[in-house]
Amino acid sequence: MSPKKLKNSGFSFCWTRVALLFTLVGSAGCYGDDPRASSSDPQVLALEEFPSGKDSWNSIRLDHNPRVEKWVNLYRGVQSDKFADLLVRKERFDEIIQTHLQLRGMPRELVFIPMIESEYLPQAVSPASAVGLWQFMGPTAEHLGLRLDPFVDERRDPVRATEAALDYFAYLHKRFGGSWYLAAAAFNAGPGRLERVLLRHAADKEWDDALFWEIDQYLPRETREYVPKMIAVARLAREVVPRESPQSYITPYRYDNIFVPGGTALRSVADALGVDLESVLALNPHLTQKVTPPNEMHAVRVPVGTGAVAVAGLSGSLPLARADD
Repeated sequence: MSPKKLKNSGFSFCWTRVALLFTLVGSAGCYGDDPRASSSDPQVLALEEFPSGKDSWNSIRLDHNPRVEKWVNLYRGVQSDKFADLLVRKERFDEIIQTHLQLRGMPRELVFIPMIESEYLPQAVSPASAVGLWQFMGPTAEHLGLRLDPFVDERRDPVRATEAALDYFAYLHKRFGGSWYLAAAAFNAGPGRLERVLLRHAADKEWDDALFWEIDQYLPRETREYVPKMIAVARLAREVVPRESPQSYITPYRYDNIFVPGGTALRSVADALGVDLESVLALNPHLTQKVTPPNEMHAVRVPVGTGAVAVAGLSGSLPLARADD
């Protein structure tokens, strides 16, 4: 039976009675997982399309002082190999983060925050149980609208977590006087803690970048080093050319979406589309049980081009998850 096509908000929804499989196929690098999304949703912008120069979109000031130089020297010295490898790993998520930064008119230097937070690992978990690229704690993630349940942890989703993180940064930037240094400190230490420090030690001063260096002694040690690290990494990234390594072949995080019934195992999706399981798992780190949530149609990200295969030829019902999947 040939699929019927229904037009809705610029996307084609395809279905067959046999497969019970909804698919939504976007362009390479598609972000939107909501079938109600419109065709005006942001698409990934090639980095070479970004205008150059510090005035092309907002930039963070990069101070020079002994606190920053300590980290510059460390990343140039004993940690130079690790720093070069992290710049390569950054390429996996660069398009997603930079595109959202530009669309919001936010500083491009914020792309380096996940280097400090998680070393660009979506599955990273801190000793304090912060999770994902941007290292959100559970209550903060839920407050920002991220889904956390036994089947889905959107802190591990590079797209949803990035959207939430940049929304949060924009809020913190406004709350703390338009200072990106104070916003970064609040992102790390929490806005309540930073505000208490400011009200106690700088109530009569303007909340700006320079103020961070005056009050950082009252902040937790990790936060005292957080802003200098951010500045050092942003400065060095302009100088370092990533060296050749096995990681140099990391592919950008791009995908097609397909919508499948609840309880569908990712292994079943990979088998049905003829792709390897690891490639599907790597695109869906937020599906923590390797199966879609029960009782709902849910998006699964698949390698670019395979979504079209699903629309064109997938005709059998996808088996639901088994206990051994």
